[in-house]
Amino acid sequence: MSGLEKSLYALHWNNIVSVAIITLISYDYMLQFEKEVTFVWERRWSVMSYLYLAVRYFGIVHVMICAIWGGLIYIPEAPYVRIVSISYSTETSLAHHEIEIGYGMFLFMKWSFSVYLCLAEFILIWRLYVLYNQSKFILYLLLGLFLPIVALYIWVNIWLWSRPSAISVQEIIITPNIKYCTTFYHIGVMPALYASIPVICYDIFLVVLAIAVLRKHLKERKELEMKPNTYVVMIVRHHVIYFVLNLASHIFMAILWANLSTAVRYLVLLFKDTAPLIIAPRLIISIWDTHAKNNCVYVSTTFEDCVCLTSPPELEQPGIDSCV
Repeated sequence: MSGLEKSLYALHWNNIVSVAIITLISYDYMLQFEKEVTFVWERRWSVMSYLYLAVRYFGIVHVMICAIWGGLIYIPEAPYVRIVSISYSTETSLAHHEIEIGYGMFLFMKWSFSVYLCLAEFILIWRLYVLYNQSKFILYLLLGLFLPIVALYIWVNIWLWSRPSAISVQEIIITPNIKYCTTFYHIGVMPALYASIPVICYDIFLVVLAIAVLRKHLKERKELEMKPNTYVVMIVRHHVIYFVLNLASHIFMAILWANLSTAVRYLVLLFKDTAPLIIAPRLIISIWDTHAKNNCVYVSTTFEDCVCLTSPPELEQPGIDSCV
């Protein structure tokens, strides 16, 4: 395959994946919008309401920029582009100015995805805090361990994603009217894999805590000859799903540093830019939807004060508030 054919092939994949990302995210948003209005905008707000809005709309901004950047709507990736056909003039200055904006958007994509992952982690922390009966010890322990993870994300973004010696970008000019941009990774996959290990270990710790509280809950309900609380099971199941998603996201972010074929690379980007940003908001709103269908008598009570998790048999109702 000639150089021109390779460039056209890469541009073709770029545009296909971009259209697929925009279509999936837009379709999911339209499907969930009615429930969002019902369970967020028309109800009393809680911590989880704010977290839902953060992951939903910050995620949409992030993924739309990822989709349009580089090919579908051309935004240069490189911090500079050598223009030999234009003499030094106002046009050259304008070109440099546009390129700086494009490179800034590239960095925004990388940093914003880390912010999104941190928001997802905080959702897990908050739900564990609730499941452990608002234990301050659990909350402070998880937040204390989470701060080094945030620092690690910052370090990774600075050392891996923001250094030209680690990753470079190139403008591919097929014709004067057909251009796209691509990235080149220079330091291999291992640094990214090593950096993801502490985050994965932290996610495992969260899953273990969730499974431990579920195990205790099942044991107590068995002794009382009661069915497990629907929402405890749902929350723990969601923790496992979050863990799988985060694990997959970190693995895919790491293998991007490997020498992948064009098709595999864009398929990895398709997963990374859609699955976490679609599933995370859906997991939040699914509990509210189930709660509404069950007509819980505690529907007006915040989850932190709701007795649905610990109520005796005669009071038990399968309910939960939007705080979860």
